[in-house]
Amino acid sequence: MEKILFVDDEKNILSYFRRRFHKKFKVIICEDPIRSLDIIRKNKDIAVVVSDMKMPKMDGINLLKEISKFSPKTVRVLLTGYADLETAILAVNKGNVFRFLTKPCEDTLLEQVLDQCVKQYKLIIAERELLHGTLKGSINLLSDVLSLTNPEAFGRGARVKRMVRWFSIFFKVKDIWKYELAAMLSQIGCIILSSETLTKVYKGKKLTDEERQLYEMHPGVGQSLLKNIPRLGEVAQMILYQEKHYDGGGIPQDGLKGEEIPLGGRFLKVALDFDLLQNRGLSKAEVYKTMVSQKGVYDPNVLKALEEFLGEEAKYEIKDLPLKQILPGMIFGQEVRTKTGLLLLAKGHEANWTVLLKLKEFAERIGIEEPIKVLIPVDRGRDTYDEDLD
Repeated sequence: MEKILFVDDEKNILSYFRRRFHKKFKVIICEDPIRSLDIIRKNKDIAVVVSDMKMPKMDGINLLKEISKFSPKTVRVLLTGYADLETAILAVNKGNVFRFLTKPCEDTLLEQVLDQCVKQYKLIIAERELLHGTLKGSINLLSDVLSLTNPEAFGRGARVKRMVRWFSIFFKVKDIWKYELAAMLSQIGCIILSSETLTKVYKGKKLTDEERQLYEMHPGVGQSLLKNIPRLGEVAQMILYQEKHYDGGGIPQDGLKGEEIPLGGRFLKVALDFDLLQNRGLSKAEVYKTMVSQKGVYDPNVLKALEEFLGEEAKYEIKDLPLKQILPGMIFGQEVRTKTGLLLLAKGHEANWTVLLKLKEFAERIGIEEPIKVLIPVDRGRDTYDEDLD
């Protein structure tokens, strides 16, 4: 049975709804609209909310509007004895109401509407599951392609993910997963580049005109690969602007500057350049000093976040551990290779259960060089770490 929540300040009406529909639905009733919000928060699987319009503390339109914020999949119905056009328009536009019914409402009509609402709820759930599966499958496919075709580029994306996550928390952004994903896939456009070209880029060696042109194309290629995948439009834009300067220079050459540039793109510019300079042999302090001196290249506020991040880095303890003692959340402080010299994982990658299971497979089949140098957050000790990727 699907859960249906009825909210009305009249007890006798709620009692009637329970008697009338308890055999067909799992009926939940509530007299207080404020308390009904807590019910929704604790029961994310409520399929339908039927709310009265005129209630103390909060009217039905504002209640349904609040519900739509933290439980958008719940289908919303407004039931009122104060029927007029203005109320109907507000209900649809502000409360995002699926159906608008007037009191008194015939039992057969209300039952038909509830059936329609349940069908709509199931459709929303099915679409979300399909979208989630498609999204996750697409991300895994792109990650696998990059890791196989250009492990150096894949490793770079994995390294900057942690810094971009920090920036996201520092700026209190919504949907942090989008920013992390932009970091992970920031180098997907590098599939058009040879490993030799990328090695020259990372070591600061001079590129030929053709190599430079191809390298400058990679953000646009990455954006093209991602922009048509459901829910990745914003991620694609972040990747497109990863080489954009805060003063409007860099690529793409489209006139955007300052805060007009997507925030995720500004995060990536700082994180990727920091990683690049550090891998060329500069210390963290030298990299930070160099970046601060380059006026107009970076968002000053993101540089402040970088300064905070570098302070947090001091809170990591370095240890050499066997593979079996490495836990999700620890950072690999060295490259991980098989005993035959095959590179499995780049330095700076954050451990998660997927990575650790793959490394265990290689250890059993081929053998891995152990112990492995890792960075452990001091304030979290040896506890079990949360999985970051979903």
